[in-house]
Amino acid sequence: MGQPGRGLTPAGRRASVLAARLENGPWMSITLETLSGEALRPIMADLARLRITVFREWPYLYEGDAEYEKKYLEFYVKSPGAAVVIARDGAQVIGASSCLPLRDEAPDVRAPFEARGLSPDQFFYFGESVLLPSYRGQGLGVRFFEERERYALTDSRAEFAVFCSVRRPAEHPLRPEGAGTLHAFWAKRGFSPLPGVACTMMWKEPGQVDETLHWLDFFIKPLRAAPVPQVLLQPEKQS
Repeated sequence: MGQPGRGLTPAGRRASVLAARLENGPWMSITLETLSGEALRPIMADLARLRITVFREWPYLYEGDAEYEKKYLEFYVKSPGAAVVIARDGAQVIGASSCLPLRDEAPDVRAPFEARGLSPDQFFYFGESVLLPSYRGQGLGVRFFEERERYALTDSRAEFAVFCSVRRPAEHPLRPEGAGTLHAFWAKRGFSPLPGVACTMMWKEPGQVDETLHWLDFFIKPLRAAPVPQVLLQPEKQS
């Protein structure tokens, strides 16, 4: 694999992205910056608050826990291959988007690929993207994907980018009226669904006492010339 952080300065900041202002947008004060390692530590509290705020919304329905968020973000600080794209409006952190080599992710996330005989080194995992509501619909989501792909191509030899999305039934009682999916947006970014490729995660939803099991479905995009492995395109047989 490529050297982790090869495209970053020793401080964990991508110099080519530092203070890169969005073009053709209404907020000319917004900057994007890709951070890794110890460069993330000064904004961990900001990231925790942002994640807790956004993830309470549909479709995540995550009851944020400050202690868990601290441990989760510490993992990104210590993971040599991880990075987070930070969006700021002035000094305020208003969005963030994470990524890391799949080999560094939790066993539950790696499991669907390893169970099919695939090496995690083939994949770069795109984690969560969170953005405050008032900044949505203005191109930042697109930039999050672009910057993570840039990082994966520069700092790894991964052949594919993958991410997973929580599965929610159409009849879910908390589904907002008119709520759709982001499938069309992801398709425009070059990502395709992987039928039957899914993982599970545990988290507590608002109003719940205990954590519950959630299924998440995977999407994939080739980063280089390699075709998607056929084993990922074959739906699992139902037992």
